[in-house]
Amino acid sequence: MSSTHIEQFMPVKLAQALSNTLFPELDSQLRSGRHIGIDDLDNHAFLMDFQAELETFYTRYNVELIRAPEGFFYLRPRSNTLIARSVLSELDMMIGKILCYLYLSPERLSNQGIFTFQELYEELLSLADENKLMKLVNQRSTGSDLDKQKLQEKARTSLNRLRRLGMVYFLQSDHFKTPGNKFTITEAAFRFGADVRSGDDPREAQLRMIRDGEAMLVESSLSQESRLLQESNENDEASGHSAADAEEEQS
Repeated sequence: MSSTHIEQFMPVKLAQALSNTLFPELDSQLRSGRHIGIDDLDNHAFLMDFQAELETFYTRYNVELIRAPEGFFYLRPRSNTLIARSVLSELDMMIGKILCYLYLSPERLSNQGIFTFQELYEELLSLADENKLMKLVNQRSTGSDLDKQKLQEKARTSLNRLRRLGMVYFLQSDHFKTPGNKFTITEAAFRFGADVRSGDDPREAQLRMIRDGEAMLVESSLSQESRLLQESNENDEASGHSAADAEEEQS
């Protein structure tokens, strides 16, 4: 079909984008709520090349293709979106804010950008009110060892959910080709720091927001992530890495 005939239905460059072999998988990732950063070289370059055309394409679904100031892309649903959406839990958002805080920290440079879950968890306990955190796990929490263990398990599950959204990457363990306890933080963590992009000291502002317990709504675009949130079970929460997650990391 000639370009003239194509243009009767859609712009040629949009047709080129939709017919590109990268598009089906990338579209599925965006619809699942995943953030596409510069580390994802091919997909990010594709979005840069076809940003204007894909913005128009996704408008038909009442969602917006957003390129954040930090350079990553994601879909933001409007109130009348035709694509299912879900919201993250308060603990998910709190973990996200801690990730943003760590991303801005000097420690990120000193340890080559690598953190462990234990470091994340200790930062969470030091910056947020522990009693409030316990209530997120169990409204009747007494602060028992069991409650503390449950909080740690929930925090690990929250980190795993944020991994699915492209905000962290788990590193493989030294001895096994499976996700280990170490991870790096991507610039997509700034979804939780949108309110502190401007200002004299963003780390101080982020610290204040964490201590005040402020919660910024973060909507993941689409049914896959919603299904993941709803289907999380106790085993997944306890381990933080299900067998399916391990396979996904290896792929």
